[in-house]
Amino acid sequence: MRVLLIGGTGLISTGITRQLVAAGHEVICFTRGETDADLPDAVEFVRGDRNDADRLAAVARDVDADCAIDMVCFDAEQARAAVEAFAGRVDQYVFCSTVDVYHRPPERNPVTESASREPGVSEYGRNKAAAEDVFFDADGEAFATTVIRPWSTYGEGGTVLHTLGDGSYYVDRIRKGKPIVVHGDGTSLWGPCHRDDVAAAFVGAVGNETAFGEAYHVTSEETITWNQYHRRVASALDAPEPELVHIPTDQLRAAVPDRTHLLENHFRYSTVFDNAKARRDLGFEYTIDFEDGVRRTVAALDERDAVDPWDGENDDAIVDAWRESTDSFVARFG
Repeated sequence: MRVLLIGGTGLISTGITRQLVAAGHEVICFTRGETDADLPDAVEFVRGDRNDADRLAAVARDVDADCAIDMVCFDAEQARAAVEAFAGRVDQYVFCSTVDVYHRPPERNPVTESASREPGVSEYGRNKAAAEDVFFDADGEAFATTVIRPWSTYGEGGTVLHTLGDGSYYVDRIRKGKPIVVHGDGTSLWGPCHRDDVAAAFVGAVGNETAFGEAYHVTSEETITWNQYHRRVASALDAPEPELVHIPTDQLRAAVPDRTHLLENHFRYSTVFDNAKARRDLGFEYTIDFEDGVRRTVAALDERDAVDPWDGENDDAIVDAWRESTDSFVARFG
């Protein structure tokens, strides 16, 4: 099939592009040309901004694709522009959404694709949900719609998440045995999934009539606590057992709000997502163990000399302040 990838050089989309080519598809990437990626020579490129409605319509008309995969649609306005541009021009439109469309905390775990989306957990999640609605309204008339909802995706070209964001200095802290800030008691659940496993599900959706009009989770099947997460990162890097410093989530948010935006709506909640539907319809498999994925991700960081020094952020000041306050609290009652 001839597949147009809108945004083909990002973390997930690089994996999709490579796997589409390997599966024998003709692949065209529509990008602004601002991000480099190591992609097969067979990939065609068209340049432009998807927010330019005229350019988007021209690409939809000229490329003559069977399927479009949209990795960079983030709200209903962009979705409406895509429907207008691609209606009647592609057979299938695959939209990369997110599990952030769901309300948090969830009513029950594991979360299925029919779980409540109201009220939305964040502006990002609400905007993605609104975009989903536009594409589903177009399903069967403009084209067949397939929605895929990844969770925490990592891999080569990205970094390793932690309580205080995605700064690569975390890798150096782990390697050097420096204290690691952990929100709460470290028992909330998280589930990273390597981008190559996520990408395979997108490829499995292309031209798959079973996936028409459907939404799918594509997430980890190795859900772990944050305490386990940090210990497994250390194990993957042959680093010392990490010293975990637990700080209540609300206090951490109040102290460093500029560094804890991911904690506010994401890390603090325990969620497990049911991938059964993607396994059944898309052939989704979880094949890359977390520790193996971490080794691959960090090796790519090392190759680019992209690991920042362990003291690149104010983690030590946060740890010291917390320890002083808890020592004072204990002394008052001791």
